[in-house]
Amino acid sequence: VLPEEIPVAFSTFLALGAFRLIKKNVIARTPQTVEALGAATIICADKTGTLTENSMQVAGVYDLASDSYYSYLENPAQPNIVLEYAMWSSEVLPFDPMEKSIHILYTKSYSTDKRLEYKMVHEYPLAGTPPIMTHVFRNAANDTIIAAKGGVESILRQSTLTEEQKQKVVTTTQQLSSQGYRVLAVAKSANNYTTFPVAQSELTFIFLGLIAFSDPPKKNTASIITSFYQAGIGVKMITGDYAPTAIAIAKQIGIQNHQAVLTGDEIMLMDAVTIQEKVKATNVYARMFPEAKLKVIEAFKRNGEVVAMTGDGVNDGPALKAAHIGIAMGQRGTEIAKQAASLILTDDNLQHMVEAVALGRRIYENLKKAIRYIISIHIPIILIVTIPLLFFWDFTDFFNPIHVIMLELIMGPTCSIIFENEPSDPDSMQKAPRKMSNKFFSIHELYISIMQGLVITAGCLIPAYVLMLQGYDEQFIRTIIYTVLIFSNILLTLVNRSFVYSIFETLRYKNKLVPIILIIAAIILLVSIYVEPVRMLFQFSPLGFIQIVACFGVSIISVLWIEVFKYFIRKKNAA
Repeated sequence: VLPEEIPVAFSTFLALGAFRLIKKNVIARTPQTVEALGAATIICADKTGTLTENSMQVAGVYDLASDSYYSYLENPAQPNIVLEYAMWSSEVLPFDPMEKSIHILYTKSYSTDKRLEYKMVHEYPLAGTPPIMTHVFRNAANDTIIAAKGGVESILRQSTLTEEQKQKVVTTTQQLSSQGYRVLAVAKSANNYTTFPVAQSELTFIFLGLIAFSDPPKKNTASIITSFYQAGIGVKMITGDYAPTAIAIAKQIGIQNHQAVLTGDEIMLMDAVTIQEKVKATNVYARMFPEAKLKVIEAFKRNGEVVAMTGDGVNDGPALKAAHIGIAMGQRGTEIAKQAASLILTDDNLQHMVEAVALGRRIYENLKKAIRYIISIHIPIILIVTIPLLFFWDFTDFFNPIHVIMLELIMGPTCSIIFENEPSDPDSMQKAPRKMSNKFFSIHELYISIMQGLVITAGCLIPAYVLMLQGYDEQFIRTIIYTVLIFSNILLTLVNRSFVYSIFETLRYKNKLVPIILIIAAIILLVSIYVEPVRMLFQFSPLGFIQIVACFGVSIISVLWIEVFKYFIRKKNAA
């Protein structure tokens, strides 16, 4: 009465799902995440390195003093003070793609390498909103270089520029950003400090210019975005870059309604209700910082969305933790991001998220098929034992514990192995995500499963009752019931592979375990009936060919009626 297969199916499906994800370069830190993937309605994707290549090649620099732009895509060796100070403000041993690109260009552009003469004596780490970083170098002659780079707004706030000059910088920044470039400001500071301020925000900067980086979208990004949209999943691009940069990249990769942009500062000024409304129609988020990201994620959740969030930095930790499905990058992700996330993409390829969502949907649907099968097949076992007792039949002992155990051994592998290995329905990734508020089973689905079990029960007990009235002995009737039930189990497994597509279509599904398990079930049936020691153990009688065919015919009638029901479902869906 209490099917032990249900908890076994749950644990088996989720564990094997996590194993399948590993083969797709996705590590699931909790098995429950595997099932949750199928319900994802929103994916918030970081731009740099997730949607783009993170190549960060220096495209050019804008020198404010000469009001000139130097393209390094056309001429990769042009000495320039902006490039030089961008190098000084980078790490001595760079690991970030932007800083690596700067050092490479400096080497190409300058015949004399000043890096050999100077030593870093002080470092201000990345900080501020938007963040900047400052490095201080000195040589043997005590000459000092103080170089900074970072967010244009932050550098401008601490600069000595006039309002007119600041407007010129802002306009140039927008022009470069609209070409899809990531733009940083470069500055220097007067070197007359006897002691350095505690914070770099106390420094006064001499604005030098802008440095632009080219970071094109990955080749497969547009197709990934299309796949998400086809699956009914909204795509939101979240980036720390300027709005024009975000719009340019969003347009290239096919994000819908890419013209509408919200910035981090705008989000922080809104109340919760306003944000909830704004995020419904906004797909691009620019100049974002941790607090703003978190507010956006929470707004989506309040709107009833199931949110997946990608991130790789320390500052992404809160948003990754808040999302239903946090996704960290395995190669360039920080340890904090990985700890906060529930999924890790080992090769940083977002394509695997499409595969993971498809697998999540497949697991959910296959689990439903397995549970519905368990419900349907247990009903006849229970009723075959109880109905003869309740209605005082002449024979009340058709199934003994050994018969029930044998049936459980046949049905256990069926639900746990065959259904877990089932492929997705052809239209699985064209359907809208299921709602998390939906029950696992609707009343309609449960009703169909119960009806399947009741009809199989009738197929077993009605012939048994007729045979009993005709004077057949208990062993023969027990054999008939057992045979009809085994055949019905085989057919039920086949028809329950889909509750929409016909058995003739699902027979073409690739699942190598189906013939193996069902042939084993058929062999067990034949051995039980025709191998005398086993037959004596089960108290069966041998059946003739006509009787076997008759049992199979009854099983067809008891099970395949559902195909008529599925036909009308397909007809309704087509309309």
